[in-house]
Amino acid sequence: MGPALSNLWKPHIVVENSYWRGVLERDRRLDGAFVFAVRSTGIYCRPSCPSRRPARKQVTFFPLPEAAERAGFRPCRRCRPRETRASNPQAELVRRVCAQIDSNLDAPLGLQALSALAGTSPFHLQRTFKRLMGISPREYADARRLHRFKAHLREGKEVTDAIYEAGYGSSSRLYERASSQLGMTPATYRRGGRGMTIGYTIANCPLGRVLVAATERGVCMVSLGDADAVLEAALLSEYPNAEIHRDASEISRWLKAILSNLDGHERRLDLPLDVEATAFQRQVWQELRRIPYGRTRSYSEVARAIGRPRAVRAVARACATNPVSIVVPCHRVVREDGNLAGYRWGLNRKAALIETEKQRRKNAPAGAVTLNGTKAASA
Repeated sequence: MGPALSNLWKPHIVVENSYWRGVLERDRRLDGAFVFAVRSTGIYCRPSCPSRRPARKQVTFFPLPEAAERAGFRPCRRCRPRETRASNPQAELVRRVCAQIDSNLDAPLGLQALSALAGTSPFHLQRTFKRLMGISPREYADARRLHRFKAHLREGKEVTDAIYEAGYGSSSRLYERASSQLGMTPATYRRGGRGMTIGYTIANCPLGRVLVAATERGVCMVSLGDADAVLEAALLSEYPNAEIHRDASEISRWLKAILSNLDGHERRLDLPLDVEATAFQRQVWQELRRIPYGRTRSYSEVARAIGRPRAVRAVARACATNPVSIVVPCHRVVREDGNLAGYRWGLNRKAALIETEKQRRKNAPAGAVTLNGTKAASA
């Protein structure tokens, strides 16, 4: 990991060391203060969980069970961390709001209603919720509704039934929001990749672990994370009916190109893709691939570039649902003021990628080497 990455990817050492001591001592007094998640198993627990302790390098910490689940971890069936009351008043506030959102997906509550139920101001609720969960209450509601919709589709329900059971008021609302988030039409997603054969591999990279999956036609998923189990679960969840197998030999050249890009040696990735998407998504993703290495664009600049200047929010949704990180460099898109917006693989990773690319472009602007070994023009 280069200096730019290591500086941006540094955890809160003192706090995490105290958390880890509590986990090793199975300190019941810390139950409700945080949960710890194990990357190798994809499971999170309360500090006093009686299960065998994992290696420290496999552990990450979250302030709330809901935050751990949003990162893809499952609750431990032995210690039942979701049943523990949060010891921090702000964490308990966020948990109550999450429960309200989950129980009102059919008729989503606005920020004013949620703050009234929580007994606090909308500004305080929004700030506290986003600090602990990483997203706003509205984004959490959208994510929960989409999760329920996808679960219904995987169960084999008809698209029309899944739309209303998930809490979408109409099919147009579903196609407006969920289609871009699914990366394909709902009918296609319902088939769950039936008839597809997907190979994948997972490797270390400067940002943790990277999963690369592909069909015979091209790359269909590139995910960044900490836990192999979580990355594999996400792949299986997206393509439950596909034939999926782990085979590094089939994916090796594409994995090598992606790792080379992360190391700064291959600045342009022209890899073939096999992803289902709406016409609008493809238009956005193609524009993202035109953003030069080491540069950023705002969402409004991307919207103008594709001839849809008013579609800024739709551009943001297309970036957020990009299934092939790095290959489609959605990390290069920022807010109008230059601040970072959401990134499905974590804002720390987005910040690290942007900063590292800027530094490498500044220090070594020479042409990149492409897959065939030729020199590419400098971005």
